[in-house]
Amino acid sequence: MKKLLLLSLFALSGLVIARAAPSAASRPEYVSRVETCEAILREFMANPATAIPASVLQGARAIVIVNQFKAGFLLGVKDGYGVIMVKKADGHWSLPVLISAGELSFGLQVGANSLETVMVITDDQTPRLLFNQRFNVGVDAKAVAGPKAAEAEKNNREMITAPVLVYSKTKGLYAGATVKAGWLERNDQVNYILYNTQYTMPELLYSNWVTAPTEVVPLMQYVQSIAP
Repeated sequence: MKKLLLLSLFALSGLVIARAAPSAASRPEYVSRVETCEAILREFMANPATAIPASVLQGARAIVIVNQFKAGFLLGVKDGYGVIMVKKADGHWSLPVLISAGELSFGLQVGANSLETVMVITDDQTPRLLFNQRFNVGVDAKAVAGPKAAEAEKNNREMITAPVLVYSKTKGLYAGATVKAGWLERNDQVNYILYNTQYTMPELLYSNWVTAPTEVVPLMQYVQSIAP
């Protein structure tokens, strides 16, 4: 029993150390995260059962794409990453900025190893909550399950203007249901490496001071095409 407990503690400490030292990962790893998030969004939109309605995307002021997975030994610690993009005043979408994510447990059911989530943010204030480091979904801003494209005719205007609309591949998450889905957190260190800059999240999202590297352009172009 003692050995089991020690192994669990070592695994947890390893996870904490890995998150505390993002520079241990290379830039290709961070590029891969952006590409994975693009693939997640494309898969959502390609399937009528998970596609986000055009009426929702038209009102999007920010989009968050999260890839969450089980980590840790025995304890089943949940961890993950994602990107956030905002629609700027000129109508163009920002650079995808990498974030950390965790405890999105509403959909990580028994036997599941991963959870892919897209969040559509409908106001300009909510994304800025991440400037304060951590944003608790459904606590710092109301979050509800968003309507799917197949349910577009049932869209309720009050529902689709909630600050955060959550889309998940999890079964049983009904449109309009209140969601408390864990936390999102800014991670300036990994963005320093991805964009080779010392600019932080606010500048990356809202300024034009950093030229988009070729690796992130496909995601930017895709989001612009579905939410012009």
